[in-house]
Amino acid sequence: MKEAPKVEFIDDALLADVADKARESVRLRMNYNFHRSTDEPVNRLLNVMHRGSYLPVHRHLSPDRCESSVVLKGRVGVIIYDNDGGVVERRVVSPDSDCYGFDIEAGVWHGMVVLEDDTVLFEVKQGPYAPITPENLAPWTPAVDDVQGVEKFIKELEQSFE
Repeated sequence: MKEAPKVEFIDDALLADVADKARESVRLRMNYNFHRSTDEPVNRLLNVMHRGSYLPVHRHLSPDRCESSVVLKGRVGVIIYDNDGGVVERRVVSPDSDCYGFDIEAGVWHGMVVLEDDTVLFEVKQGPYAPITPENLAPWTPAVDDVQGVEKFIKELEQSFE
C-alpha cells in the first residue's frame, strides 16, 4: 500500500510551539525542519528566533550553497559585508516592511540580528546539511563562546537599526 504524502501546515499553533522551544534554548532559537533528513538535496525549515540570539557573520564558499529566506513573522536586520568586514548593505526584513526576504549567493559575507521576539524565517538551502567551517566564519566577529563580546556585538547591531 502506498503511503500518503506528508503535508504540514505552517500555522499559529506550529509557530507558537517552536517559539516556546526557542525561548527555552540556550541559543534563543530553534529550527523546525520540513525535510525528513539533512541529507536531502534541499533543506526546508523554519528558523524561530528571539532577541539576543547570536547569528555569527558567515559565508558559504561552496558554489552550490546559496540560501533564501522569507520572514513570516517578526523582524530581523540583515547585514551584507565586504571581505574586510565593511558594511555593504543593511536592511530591515519583515512582513510589515517593504522587504520580506532575501536570497544570498554563495561566498557573500552576511549576518543577521533579531529585532523582535518570536521572529520566524522560512529558509531554503541546498543540502545535504554541512556545518559552517572556520574559513566560513568572519574573523571580525566574536566567537560563540565569547559571552561579553557576543553581547556587545548584538547590541551594536541592534543600535545600527534604530
